[in-house]
Amino acid sequence: MTGRKPFAVGKRHILQSSIFNQTLRDWHGLQSELTSKNLMYPVFIVEDDEAVQPISSMPGISRFGINKLREHLKPIVINGLASILVFGVIEKLPKDDVATNADSKDNPVIKALPKLRSWFPNLTIACDVCLCPYSSHGHCGILHSDGTINNEASLVRISEVALAYAKAGAHIVAPSDMMDGRIGRLKRN
Repeated sequence: MTGRKPFAVGKRHILQSSIFNQTLRDWHGLQSELTSKNLMYPVFIVEDDEAVQPISSMPGISRFGINKLREHLKPIVINGLASILVFGVIEKLPKDDVATNADSKDNPVIKALPKLRSWFPNLTIACDVCLCPYSSHGHCGILHSDGTINNEASLVRISEVALAYAKAGAHIVAPSDMMDGRIGRLKRN
């Protein structure tokens, strides 16, 4: 005997980390096997609810409005799609220096998350967290007046966006910016 107490059957066990979600449990359990369960399907959501916009640089991939998203994803989910990575694309909403619409109520991702959760309750949904699609300057962070990155202000803003996505229904927030200390800041929020 090693001196360890055996796991007591029937005792309450608190699941840690990502173990609350079946897809994430599957990812932890997969060794070196590559299956569709290992992959995340990219989903680009636009403001125009009726839009289907082919992406020429990504053959077979399009940007979708909310009203077209369900019909596009349904057959793929039926065939085994387990997870998606959502990106927001805005064309009409104003862009500004602090990426105000990255987490506004009009953001297409914020609007789509509750619907995606309702339509596909077993689909794991990750959201790209970055300011660049929503900022007037196109950078991933907030800038100082001289054009350099304001890391501290960027961390605050990125964590606000991540929190908004989580509250709207994202299972995973996936920061794609390059700010120093972003993961620690997200975990503290």
